[in-house]
Amino acid sequence: MPWIDLAIISHELHVNQSFKPIKQKRRKLGPDRTKAVNDKAGSICEVKCPDWLANPVVVKNKNGKWRVCVNFTYINKASLKDSFPLSRIDRLVNLTARHELLSFMDALSRYNQIRMNPYN
Repeated sequence: MPWIDLAIISHELHVNQSFKPIKQKRRKLGPDRTKAVNDKAGSICEVKCPDWLANPVVVKNKNGKWRVCVNFTYINKASLKDSFPLSRIDRLVNLTARHELLSFMDALSRYNQIRMNPYN
């Protein structure tokens, strides 16, 4: 959501420094998958410090189009866990009942809605 100011919301990645970064070896993709990755690459930021590298996972949707994903298993294992997860959902729902505006985020893409903090 490029229109939302990063001062309002941004995603920060906190990695446990005791984990050794993992760089996966490049995996060859077929021509169809390679084209899908190259088409998507225009929307991917350049890597400034490639300590963690993962191969793309390319899957065909039901509609025949390719979806390019990244497997973040290793970085997820190294990420620091949140000591304060979300509150009870029933309390959150009750708190929203008296508000007129519930969200300014759309869920069109269903993922990648919040931009990364520039320092990450």
